[in-house]
Amino acid sequence: MSQLVRVQNFMVSSDGYGSGEGQSLDRPFGHADPSALFSWAGATAHWPNRTEPGGTYGLDDYCTRDFSNNIGAEIMGRNKFGPQRGPWENYDWQGWWGDEPPFHTPVFVLTHHGRPTIALGDTTFYFLDASPKDALVQAFAAAEGKDVRIGGGVATVREFLEADLIDTLHIAVAPVELGRGERLWTSSDELTDRFHLEKIPSPSGVVHHFFWRR
Repeated sequence: MSQLVRVQNFMVSSDGYGSGEGQSLDRPFGHADPSALFSWAGATAHWPNRTEPGGTYGLDDYCTRDFSNNIGAEIMGRNKFGPQRGPWENYDWQGWWGDEPPFHTPVFVLTHHGRPTIALGDTTFYFLDASPKDALVQAFAAAEGKDVRIGGGVATVREFLEADLIDTLHIAVAPVELGRGERLWTSSDELTDRFHLEKIPSPSGVVHHFFWRR
């Protein structure tokens, strides 16, 4: 079976923004309240950070469980790793993800400013100055036959879409407007020239958008 390039559980507002304006160390999503985008996932029974019994099942929970299904590596942009721009000021800070990041795979961070590899738990971060196509070559090799997830942020997803390198997307559209920030689309119909699209509403208020190649 061929390896796929997937976007999985990528969350945007109803007006198409994946994050707000003014990203900082303390506010990874800028002016946006992240709970407005993520609350549907955090409420599910299989949310990875759940510490208490309970949680919802159904479609939302299926998507939460499917997040890591057959994923062997992730590619993310530097802004998903952290808010700093330009040359790294120091190597002591190791990203937003803590000592046990949720990826559990090799992660390739696209940046024009290299830095040494970081191993945290069973996640290893590699820092690449590479095109989407070249980054995929390395990610596929590291994935050992499994799929590669394009983790975001918005600019990275758009870059891979523009290079026509994505096979499937799952976009969770939350019932909130952000008004400004990093925008994935004006309308999901923008992608239907290349992808089939099925929209499935959830009782949580999120509408799950599933795209697969025509």
